[in-house]
Amino acid sequence: MTQHRLREGFGYGVVATIAMSILMLVALVSEMSPMPQPIPKAIVAQLFGSGIPKPLLMALAVGLHLGYGGLFGAVLAGVARPVTIRKGLALGIGLWAVMQVTFLPFLGWGVFGTAIIPKIAAATLILHLVYGGVLGWTMDRDTSSAAGASPTTTD
Repeated sequence: MTQHRLREGFGYGVVATIAMSILMLVALVSEMSPMPQPIPKAIVAQLFGSGIPKPLLMALAVGLHLGYGGLFGAVLAGVARPVTIRKGLALGIGLWAVMQVTFLPFLGWGVFGTAIIPKIAAATLILHLVYGGVLGWTMDRDTSSAAGASPTTTD
């Protein structure tokens, strides 16, 4: 496992997190999201308290979200050969499941968001499928292009 592969995985993880975050923010702004606030922001507020200045809160939330997404992109790059869309989607579903039973209860939103509204589970699943799909697609395209193969591998 090379550092280059891990760095690429981290970078693609950040790209996938940005794609996921754009969708999340569009849903929040358009009031289509069942979540009362972005989950990264809620986690940082829960960890550091409500008195944290908003610019610092947002910087920490964005940094943590991008770092977490990048970290798991690197993990996928390190353990999966080749990285494919299917493997990216599986990672997204796994991260979603962990979030449902750890982070949402930590926020007081209940397992699968049921303390607020069960639609949170579906909304966050869509977001994590976007993350995993973009991660798998971009990494698959990169490795397929480098090998001269078709970038549409889905295995």
